Amino acid sequence: MVGWNDEIAVVVAGTAGALLLVSFIWLGVLSSKLSKLKKAHGHLVGDTGVPNMEEVMRVIHERMAELDRRQNEQGQTMQDQERRLSTLKGRVGVHRFNAFSDSGSDLSFSVAFINEAEDGVVLTGIHGREQTFLYAKPIDKGQSAYMLSPEEKTAINLAMQKG
Repeated sequence: MVGWNDEIAVVVAGTAGALLLVSFIWLGVLSSKLSKLKKAHGHLVGDTGVPNMEEVMRVIHERMAELDRRQNEQGQTMQDQERRLSTLKGRVGVHRFNAFSDSGSDLSFSVAFINEAEDGVVLTGIHGREQTFLYAKPIDKGQSAYMLSPEEKTAINLAMQKG
């Protein structure tokens, strides 16, 4: 058994062929996996136009920081607007009444315009047969520096109840 005989050559050739076949199959599997990996990398990198992952992550972090900054600015703007909105004269109370017993109907009125801080104004119109008078009184925290009539107080209470 010194040299090669035909049986050993067939076994060696068969083994080499089997190893070659396994290598080709393995090459196909790796090629498929590489293709899937390239596709996944393309989806991950997306439209950034940046080939390396570190640069993509840096760009994403910059964009996220910019979005955070904008969101904080918008939140502050919203708080400012809500604060401003609460100071507007948004609550209205109307009370009609008959100022004089000799006139026929409720032609006199008090109208209160009040905000959430109970600041605003109350307008009163007194209608008589021959004259009509109009009064305006400022309201600060539900009170006025001027004496309020019961009808004006009613209009203010009606406005405050609308909150």
